[in-house]
Amino acid sequence: SATMGFSSKPLLIDARGHLLGRLASIVAKTLLQGQKVVVVRCEEINISGSFYRNKLKYLAFLRKRTNTMPSKGPYHFRAPGKILWRTIRGMLPHKLKRGAAALDRLKTFEGIPA
Repeated sequence: SATMGFSSKPLLIDARGHLLGRLASIVAKTLLQGQKVVVVRCEEINISGSFYRNKLKYLAFLRKRTNTMPSKGPYHFRAPGKILWRTIRGMLPHKLKRGAAALDRLKTFEGIPA
């Protein structure tokens, strides 16, 4: 049970040393419960597997684009915070009201903002 008690203040998570998917799933669950979440130091997140395999997976992701007009998406965010944000989005029903509201409760940052 990775659920935390609800708090009116945002839940601050230091992402350093966490695995991408493990962290994302816990954050997604927490967001759906109505808790605001702020994730800092996203550039320190780990992805399991070899660097080469993860590079191939990301390059395969980069090849996925709209044939008629690539600028219409899908968008391939490069920033670590945005990669985490998109991973969490994939775990939320973001096309429904409650999923979109949950996604609005999430903020991700590289480093620690002042």
